[in-house]
Amino acid sequence: MENISILEQAAKSNSKPSSNAVVAALLEAEKCAKKTKIRYSFEQLIGQWQLCFITGTKKTRQKAGIVLGAGRYIPEWIAKIQIAYSAEPVAEGEENRETGRVENSVQVGAIVLTLSGPTKFLPNNILAFDFTRITVKLLGKTVYQGFIRGGEARESEFFSLSVGKQAFFAYFLVEDGIIAARGRGGGLALWGRV
Repeated sequence: MENISILEQAAKSNSKPSSNAVVAALLEAEKCAKKTKIRYSFEQLIGQWQLCFITGTKKTRQKAGIVLGAGRYIPEWIAKIQIAYSAEPVAEGEENRETGRVENSVQVGAIVLTLSGPTKFLPNNILAFDFTRITVKLLGKTVYQGFIRGGEARESEFFSLSVGKQAFFAYFLVEDGIIAARGRGGGLALWGRV
């Protein structure tokens, strides 16, 4: 598929396709995933992924809903932004959902800020998550680690909440080297495997 090739080039290559081409390829991949109803698994997401490309959203004044803003590459010289997924054992009675942990880290110079928390992957390729903990490292040494915004309580109730009350990504493309999703706010994101 041509759109997969464009997205792989956007994630890995030095000669990147135009932002418009990447947005078009993301939208085509999303449309194709809806049509084929492909089912991914949480296991396919496990690993570390570098954020490569994002689109913002802008709300229109009419009732048209959310419209994609211009897409842009994440400049590697500004910050290293990575997301990592890891599996956790499934609790008894929860066989139909895949659970794990997420770590979203941003590195700027010698400082690394990591937000982490629980995840649940649902049969419709939606990965719900909550950032309940924070770790701050300076020159590789942890200077702060703990729960954030009532994280301990939110973590204990995470699995009982409906996805409608949680942050989530709706994954529509999961390949060996790239993944792409639409966020709860309507924007699109593309990651390349680290």
